[in-house]
Amino acid sequence: MAKDKAPVTQAVRVLREHKVDYSEHLYKYEERGGTAVSARELGVDEHCVVKTLIMEDENRKPLIVLMHGDCEVGTGMLAKQIGAKKISPCEPKTADRHSGYQVGGTSPFGTKTAMPVYMEAGIAELPRIYINGGKRGFLVGIHPADVQRILQPVLVNARA
Repeated sequence: MAKDKAPVTQAVRVLREHKVDYSEHLYKYEERGGTAVSARELGVDEHCVVKTLIMEDENRKPLIVLMHGDCEVGTGMLAKQIGAKKISPCEPKTADRHSGYQVGGTSPFGTKTAMPVYMEAGIAELPRIYINGGKRGFLVGIHPADVQRILQPVLVNARA
């Protein structure tokens, strides 16, 4: 863990506003390293590191998907569950525009555009998760119940 001071991002502001008890975890970001790198750097199970994915439906309407770090999203399964014809990942620049964050540092908290949130149901059962705090190399440790309270995600079973 780096000795730098954690940034005060829009995500952190939202967590503070909602009086969430969270921990701050800085690590050395590696391009295309994903959750495997952050899990290794934090010394936690990758299954407990949650990735925030900005996707879109067939009408290009954006949505947020929260998934275990060691799992992939079954986009067809997700589409079926939410009544869409098709779900696909946004291009990085499009995802950045919708979220207000940079890909690799996308947090579901404090996004620029309000989007529906879909969370893999298994995440809610974990005792603690590590999710992006709004900057590359910065995760926050949080209880899944706080994620549910703030974001009110629809729970889905969309693991590929």
